[in-house]
Amino acid sequence: MVTRERVADTQSKMAEPGWAESVRAARKTSLLQDGKRKVHYLFADGVEMAEEYDSKTHELFVRKWRKKTPLGAYGPWEIEVGEAPLPVSALQPDFLKESNSNPIFIRKDTKSSFQWRVRNLPYPKEVYSVTVDKAERCCIVRTTNKKYYKKFSIPDLDRCNLELFESALSFAHANNTLIINYQKPKEILAIEEELQRELKSMKTNADGDVECKTQ
Repeated sequence: MVTRERVADTQSKMAEPGWAESVRAARKTSLLQDGKRKVHYLFADGVEMAEEYDSKTHELFVRKWRKKTPLGAYGPWEIEVGEAPLPVSALQPDFLKESNSNPIFIRKDTKSSFQWRVRNLPYPKEVYSVTVDKAERCCIVRTTNKKYYKKFSIPDLDRCNLELFESALSFAHANNTLIINYQKPKEILAIEEELQRELKSMKTNADGDVECKTQ
């Protein structure tokens, strides 16, 4: 599992002004495959970002990052949005593993909100609280029964130097899953809208990668 510290290290350059300009200037390639638009970004400093969108609704399925190690080789992909793929061994019919009842924390966004889901939390909704810690620039999930505690950041806001507001947070609970939403601020929506216009303008097909011309 990717730790908060590793993700923060991978994205250290992004916690600066000019994120929209960085995305605009990045070299992009795109591929339509299996109903998804897969986009690869190469930034000026060599950091790579890969995203997958629903080709019809344009909702984000996956965002992941990687950068070069001090020896010049690329490190592993680190997931920001979406779930890590199962290991190949897990797909084999004779693969056995213990049932895992521990909470599983993943991010799955919607068009209007950043969204996180915590599976395997059977407690009723009134047990949970979700708050913002502005000093640490993070959100915190707590339970009154002290069975679960989680801190998590919102890298999108860090990249754009945007403040966190507790009023943007909401949560629900169903089917042993805690669903946390943070309403996207207008600055994020504007950046995403601009990017989607650029991606839609690409003459991309399923035959291979097509380079997107950047400004």
